[in-house]
Amino acid sequence: MRAMTKALVGVSTAVGIAVGGLATASTSFAAPAQDARTVASADAVAPLAVVNLGLNTTQAKGVQRWLRANWSYTDSIDGELGPNSWKAFQRHLKAHHGYTGAIDGSVGSGTVSALQRFLKNNGWGYTGAIDGIAGSGTQAAFKTFANWCVNTY
Repeated sequence: MRAMTKALVGVSTAVGIAVGGLATASTSFAAPAQDARTVASADAVAPLAVVNLGLNTTQAKGVQRWLRANWSYTDSIDGELGPNSWKAFQRHLKAHHGYTGAIDGSVGSGTVSALQRFLKNNGWGYTGAIDGIAGSGTQAAFKTFANWCVNTY
């Protein structure tokens, strides 16, 4: 009898844990699966993002005209620095400023670091660290370069 009671308690405990685990699994495991799809979806869309790094439309159009004249940019001059603008800029950065990443149009830390080298080494007013972070100093120097582009191209 005692062995049977022990077995019954053990089975009851196992069933309780399983039921409790399944009950919480439906809420705790379902939400992360949804989040994972959202993240994967965001990654798939990320290369389509416009990243003007603080430039207004006029300034971005100037940069696009410079890219068209010098770095095989063939997309529209629309003032939105999207993937094709950044692919052209990455070609420039790879040729002259130590960019070693893929020509993929994504503005990651490697692209920003090379942009910072370009802005620092060519007199556009960047004086900060080459850290791959597009902070206020990077954006201000990029605007100086963009204003030159507006007046030149």
